[in-house]
Amino acid sequence: MEPAIKYHLIKKEKHTGARLGEIITPHGTFPTPMFMPVGTNASVKTMAPEELDKMGANIILANTYHMWLRPGEEIVKEAGGLHKFMNWDKGILTDSGGFQVFSLAKMRDITEEGVHFKNHLNGAKMFLSPEKAMQIENDLGPDIMMSLDECPPFFESYDYVKNSVARTSRWAERGLKAHRNPATQGLFGIVQGAGFKDLREQSARDLVSMDFPGYSIGGLSVGESKIEMNHVLDFTTPLLPENKPRYLMGVGSADALIDGVIRGIDMFDCVLPTRIARNGTVMTSHGRLVVKNAQYAHDFGPLDDNCDCYACRNYSRAYIRHLIKADEVFGIHLTSYHNLYFLLHLMQQVRQAIMDDNLLEFREAFFESYGFNQKNARNF
Repeated sequence: MEPAIKYHLIKKEKHTGARLGEIITPHGTFPTPMFMPVGTNASVKTMAPEELDKMGANIILANTYHMWLRPGEEIVKEAGGLHKFMNWDKGILTDSGGFQVFSLAKMRDITEEGVHFKNHLNGAKMFLSPEKAMQIENDLGPDIMMSLDECPPFFESYDYVKNSVARTSRWAERGLKAHRNPATQGLFGIVQGAGFKDLREQSARDLVSMDFPGYSIGGLSVGESKIEMNHVLDFTTPLLPENKPRYLMGVGSADALIDGVIRGIDMFDCVLPTRIARNGTVMTSHGRLVVKNAQYAHDFGPLDDNCDCYACRNYSRAYIRHLIKADEVFGIHLTSYHNLYFLLHLMQQVRQAIMDDNLLEFREAFFESYGFNQKNARNF
């Protein structure tokens, strides 16, 4: 049986581990490296699907935990799946819901069978197992799904992480067996292990032996430094098959995207661009800008003079500041539009740099313009 998700490697950059490729899904093909906007509740906050399509978002992420709580996977299935429910005919990826259980649930009990926890909305008792997560994701109908895993804190003890990695491997195998639609939905395994090299190696060995159509690296961007994250990627990404997608979960800052690509990552997601947009913060070619600050009250220039997005072509900093200060939703829409466009356009530039074999030069110029410390990452 043909896998639902296929990866096509087009080119490897000469000087780094960066890869130019494409991922083929049941709802279209998208180029990689790619940043995926997050639509937690089957909606990227303030954005219409048509706008996301126009700016080049070929795949977005929806959250299994939140969709399970409301409206419930039964309603989404009745609607014909997430694609029809939200009027999006391109790729969709769902996480397993595990991260939200561990981050949102105030009370939880991890057992071999799964996780008992309290619903963060109403306190109701709930249970999530690898089989339950798989049933929910199968019913939601995305193109790419994640296995249920435990995401231990980065600085947890070795013994705890060792036991956690072993449990995540067992859960991955159970989820794979419970997967009902392998011909139309691809299930990815998630490599864990915190900062421990031997545990990352063990996790990767376990998962690669199960022959998933793609692999995620989890447990990063959870409080560790950028240097620590890049160090883990240095020894983890090479453990994953070259002929399958590699996905770094929960990472969305511009520097981390570039440094992740340099280390062989193909896919990223993060709520960062829309979250900071709601606070009036935008990413620009000169660094982050807090447009709601008083200094922009009389600034009639665009958010970024090097950007040609809808917001920058039509509205000034002064106007957008006014909207946000007045609690007008349109202001947040404009900052969200700009931030998403900025990251999608950045990845387009990164893909071109890989094609031209000058990604390190691109990184150096971008970091200098953006104001990043060049020492934030290890040598390549």
